[in-house]
Amino acid sequence: MEKKRNLHIGWLVTAMVVVLLIIDQWIKLYIKTHFCLGESVRVTDWFFIDFIENNGMAWGMSFIGKFWLSLLRSVAIVALIVYLYRIIKRGTHRLLYIILVALVLTGAIGNMIDSMFYGLMFTASSPYYVSYMVPFGDGYAPFFMGKVVDMFRFPFFSYTWPEWVPFWGGQQGTFFDPVFNFADACVSVGIISMLLFCRKELEQLGGSNKKKEGEKKEISANKEDKK
Repeated sequence: MEKKRNLHIGWLVTAMVVVLLIIDQWIKLYIKTHFCLGESVRVTDWFFIDFIENNGMAWGMSFIGKFWLSLLRSVAIVALIVYLYRIIKRGTHRLLYIILVALVLTGAIGNMIDSMFYGLMFTASSPYYVSYMVPFGDGYAPFFMGKVVDMFRFPFFSYTWPEWVPFWGGQQGTFFDPVFNFADACVSVGIISMLLFCRKELEQLGGSNKKKEGEKKEISANKEDKK
């Protein structure tokens, strides 16, 4: 009975990931092939569609940095898949936690697809013309070097820092101004929800890691004693 339940949960999670990935990629493909780079559409005063592309690189790293960053993301995705498979198979975690882990995994895969394939499939985006699909491999960048498509911006309200605030005093700002995509939202919702509603599972995860470290230290100590 429990095995059958775990199987159903596995299929449910798989279907959820696939559906969310389809939504993520549909949005990105539409924006990529219908908007010029930097184009902005005002939906409401607090919701804009702004097409930008994110290199996915920290501190302006070059080719090697981008490649290794993508490689590390791939390793993280594989680790998440293995972890998700194990907790579903064991049947020891709440469905909510499993869904939230799957949500984070979905977001990671969604952005990785951009990085892996968009450079091979599309011409480079430009402020002057819309990008279009090309024969696979004839795009603007090699494998793992594609840019991530971002489009959602929610500038809910503007504010001015008080003059007495160090560094930012008198400067104007906007809450919430970063541009993101559907995959980013999946990751953020998943992580924030886990922190709010799944503390027990996170504590168990931390406790499991500490237990493994303790076992390793004990094994090392036993080896030293034998010497």
